[in-house]
Amino acid sequence: MVSHDVILTFAGGLAAALVLGYGAQRVGLSPIVGYLLAGIAVGPHTPGFTASRSIAEQFAEIGIMLLMFGVGLKFHLHELLAVWRVAVPGAILQSLASTALAAVALHVLGWSWTTGLIVGMAISVASTVVLVRVLTEHRDLQRPAGHVAIGWVVVEDLLTIALLVLLPVLAGPAAGSQSLWDIPVAFAKVALCVGLVMVLGGRAIPWFLERLVHTRSSELFILGVLATALGIAVASSLLFGVSMALGAFLAGLVVGRSEFAARAAGEAMPMRDAFAVLFFVSVGLLFDPAHLLREPLLIAVVLAVVLVGKPVAALVWMRIARRPWAEALPVAMALGQIGEFTFIIGTTAKGLGLLDDVGWNTLVAVAMASIAINPALYAWSRTASRAEAPLPSALAVPVEGADRRCVVIGYGPVGRNVVRALRDRDVPVTVVEMNLATVQGLKRDGVSAVHGDALRWETLAEADLDQAASLVLSSDLPEPGEVVRLARARRPDLRILVRCAHLREVSDLQRLGASVVVAGEAEVAVTLTQAVIDDRAPAGEADRSAVRSSMTLAPPVG
Repeated sequence: MVSHDVILTFAGGLAAALVLGYGAQRVGLSPIVGYLLAGIAVGPHTPGFTASRSIAEQFAEIGIMLLMFGVGLKFHLHELLAVWRVAVPGAILQSLASTALAAVALHVLGWSWTTGLIVGMAISVASTVVLVRVLTEHRDLQRPAGHVAIGWVVVEDLLTIALLVLLPVLAGPAAGSQSLWDIPVAFAKVALCVGLVMVLGGRAIPWFLERLVHTRSSELFILGVLATALGIAVASSLLFGVSMALGAFLAGLVVGRSEFAARAAGEAMPMRDAFAVLFFVSVGLLFDPAHLLREPLLIAVVLAVVLVGKPVAALVWMRIARRPWAEALPVAMALGQIGEFTFIIGTTAKGLGLLDDVGWNTLVAVAMASIAINPALYAWSRTASRAEAPLPSALAVPVEGADRRCVVIGYGPVGRNVVRALRDRDVPVTVVEMNLATVQGLKRDGVSAVHGDALRWETLAEADLDQAASLVLSSDLPEPGEVVRLARARRPDLRILVRCAHLREVSDLQRLGASVVVAGEAEVAVTLTQAVIDDRAPAGEADRSAVRSSMTLAPPVG
């Protein structure tokens, strides 16, 4: 008889995650809480359908690799360099403080120092997913607190990478001097792996992805990105003995440094999100709810370290660094939670025998509680610190002309004229275009350009839309309304100018949030009329006048 365990586990896990994730979202909690509850619902400790534990763990492995690939893909060194004076020492000191505090507290409760340190290191890493969600909801992502918090978790992510290298060494049977010798050997292997992936992969992977782009097949490009992520992850583990999570992170770094970063994030990351959901489901599946009744004191102690110890350590450093309360308190509270990286460390440690079921269940219970409580604590911190007023950017490298920057989608005839006119007036412009040859040509000419699908927020983020004053949709996109909706939801203050094919689309686009809408029929009429009026003007100037005139045909919304 054919077994359907894989299908049942996949379908059952996703269905439960959908229902409970939606429920969590509706009551104001992070969907991650719902995904973890979905794992409990399909686990062996609750009645009804029980998913296969071994299959769920394999899905979790894929989820971990794709999560780490996404971290590498979105890792931007300039974000860290902009706030390194605060974020680097702060993240290190906070991690050391929370690890030591947890280890001491657990040792008092009768735990071994080794297990206490593992739990302490696991809870020292905040969830990037939860952090970004909380900052976005309060529109703090582009404020000083947001910049410092993002830089802070980037450092914590790097510390996690180092810990993943050390865990197999800590689990080794050798002790004493031999264990000390194993540490430099492990880091030497990592250095060799990093060097080969960054040097050889840095040349081969972009070349490979460019060949796929030229096929004009979206499916092949997505397969190429996934094969790159998983292939490097597996090869790194087999050839160098490093974790597959580290290999996937390196693959993300290589792709992230190429001109395909935005497209990879936009088109391949939905697959990552699906398996990331299954990763959280598998975490919940391994959780025993009875642990809440058996070890309430243990859970309370670890939760106190996360909700109180970590924020206090961060707050102390922020004040030592002379950061204002309006920035220090929100940053501290934003870091008072744990999530995906805690589970990655916990899963690895559990597989190596460094963490037992009691420790694992404690991590899951504390993670669910902290993720649920953290948004409320962050909202309180903003009120308490009076941080409601917008503050100037804390980036050390300011974006030149950020108050006028324009993102132009499409580089057809209209887009070329718009870009030319804006550059003539010294307005910083970034072009978003799906044609790779066009993007490469623009970059050779010194024009900022991003290769990717404008329907994906990752592409717009790569084009620095968060720093822009205006967005121009110059080409006839198949779904211009979706781009308008996406941009307006993220940037309520953004000026959005849209070129559409038909007059009947104007009202719909304005309703979705477009500031100015130009229909194709009207555009042609204005261009012809302007050509007659400006018959004595140079051709280039006439083109630019036509662009300026056509942009005034439809009034702003409201």
